[in-house]
Amino acid sequence: MLQNHVIVLQSGYAKEDAYDPKAMRANCSCTLIRCRDSSNIIVDTMTAWDGEHLKSLLAGQGLQPDDIDVVVCTHGHSDHIGCNYLFQQARFHIVGSTASKHDLYTEHTGALDTHGEVLLEKTPGHTLSCASVIVHNSQFDGTTVGICGDLFERFEDIEDAQIWKAAGSEDEKQQAEQRYRMAELCEYIVPGHGTIFQLNDEMRKKLKNI
Repeated sequence: MLQNHVIVLQSGYAKEDAYDPKAMRANCSCTLIRCRDSSNIIVDTMTAWDGEHLKSLLAGQGLQPDDIDVVVCTHGHSDHIGCNYLFQQARFHIVGSTASKHDLYTEHTGALDTHGEVLLEKTPGHTLSCASVIVHNSQFDGTTVGICGDLFERFEDIEDAQIWKAAGSEDEKQQAEQRYRMAELCEYIVPGHGTIFQLNDEMRKKLKNI
């Protein structure tokens, strides 16, 4: 494998409940990275009720939970960490930038693979502990993909900033800054609650000016 493959196992969503306008239906985007060093990384593991579904999605890629080497959760909200229990053979779990194995906790940013092409970086805003995974040398013509959790809710929040602000932000200023930084670094974004999208100069200009 000459490149790192970013595979969105399930695109996330967030919407009002059809029967209760005060309630939400939401689940996160769940992403598999098949690194060119042969390791497998999963980013954001959906809700605790999605275990069998997630195992089925992995099986579609020829994998089982024990084949996952690293688990990354972009932040600690329940729809992003729910199936971490499936991956007890992983080298470690990371939530935000806190890595754990059993009862040992350490801080981790930087490389997640042996080639230094898959990186974890802090991207505070939605929560102050949020992190994103940056995948260089992707299967998309070698471009860079940002798996950003709720830093971006979905594609439409570039045009309408109220979408990501209404979803909750612990620091809107930092979140806006990190959104632009990721847009400058990346060609593609996997948002927390929508489909993967490609950036262009007009989008970057909008993100810079917010």
